[in-house]
Amino acid sequence: MAVLETVVIAFWAMLPAYVPNNAAVLAGGGKPIDGGRTWGDKRVLGDGKTWRGTAAGIAAGLALAGVLSLIAGDVSELVGVDVPAFSLGAAVGLAAGAMLGDILASFLKRRTGRKRGAMFPGLDQLDFVVVSLPLTALLATEWFLAVFTWQVILVVVVLTPVLHVTTNVVAYKLGLKNEPW
Repeated sequence: MAVLETVVIAFWAMLPAYVPNNAAVLAGGGKPIDGGRTWGDKRVLGDGKTWRGTAAGIAAGLALAGVLSLIAGDVSELVGVDVPAFSLGAAVGLAAGAMLGDILASFLKRRTGRKRGAMFPGLDQLDFVVVSLPLTALLATEWFLAVFTWQVILVVVVLTPVLHVTTNVVAYKLGLKNEPW
């Protein structure tokens, strides 16, 4: 696989995992998942992880996977790279895995004494990848093995932090986030 082809496939395949956290920020608010509960003297997750944001994030990832599946053939023809359509298991694994990864990162942040929005380098940029890929492999094994070669996974691990930082800075400048990370 050529480098550009690998980058295109990696970006395309991860879009249903890239979008949920952004959608959750836009639709968030409402009741926190942890219901205000604490573990010891710290919140379990915090006010930033809400049921509405989580549901909206998963729904956005699923909807995007559906749209991408519908246009995959046309896009493949247009760009000259065979981009995959998404199976239902792949769409669920990527979208729900992204949200679960973000929730688990929030849990780890609270355990380490970090406040809502505090920076946690590495975890902030890859939390959703670390959960969405294994969940997708579990829910859509054949699809995962066909799409996520080691080269594609390597590009995802390198490309994701760059995209994450860039989109967060843009969201911050637009007033959608309180911090640029």
